[in-house]
Amino acid sequence: MENYLDQVLKDKAANYFMTVIDTVLEYKEMMLAYDCAIREIKTKFDILNSEFKIRHKRNPIASVNTRLKSNSSLMEKVNRRGLSTDVATIEEHIEDIAGVRIICNYIDDIYKIADAFTSQNDVELLKKKDYIANPKENGYRSLHLIVRIPVFFAEEIRKVKVEVQIRTIAMDFWASLEHQMKYKKSNLESFTEISARLKECAENIAKTDKEMQEIRRSIEGITLKKSEEEIFVEKLKKLDISLN
Repeated sequence: MENYLDQVLKDKAANYFMTVIDTVLEYKEMMLAYDCAIREIKTKFDILNSEFKIRHKRNPIASVNTRLKSNSSLMEKVNRRGLSTDVATIEEHIEDIAGVRIICNYIDDIYKIADAFTSQNDVELLKKKDYIANPKENGYRSLHLIVRIPVFFAEEIRKVKVEVQIRTIAMDFWASLEHQMKYKKSNLESFTEISARLKECAENIAKTDKEMQEIRRSIEGITLKKSEEEIFVEKLKKLDISLN
């Protein structure tokens, strides 16, 4: 009887161990898919930036930043929302495991880049939140896109969700400071005052962004009368533009 019980316990332990291994491997494969999706999207924006540089002699994108949610942060969000920890549930309900942040120079660049990106036939737009046209109560501004793209592996194609945030340099600077304050607000006695100051800064930044955009358009609108030789030289100069 003891031998039988020992065998039962060993079998249960072995089954549990195998289940844990399968779960860990499935989780690692999920995170690999998200990591690859981030790289796919970053490449798409790098290509768009290079195209604008050649066609319009300027880069609309100042920088591209990527983020893969940490294990602890992901599990904290899953528990906070009362979700099951299986991979299928996580993939269905958590939309910001993979994140790409695009920093643009001007507001109109945000929409041009977003339209060019979402019009690609392998990019499926799931959600769009325009916090530039409709800022959050605290003054936060950014364009948020939830997209799904295919990731091609050796034996399968997996469709993966990615959150894309597109904002100006000034909006990003403001958001970084607001993020810093949010995680320290429990220790800040003057939280209300700082929040009010940040909101005022957000309004000023929005006005500056619009003004800088108008100045750029005014400069671009200045037309100089050029000879055929000068036009030819301008075209030759495009050949000298680095692709990097």
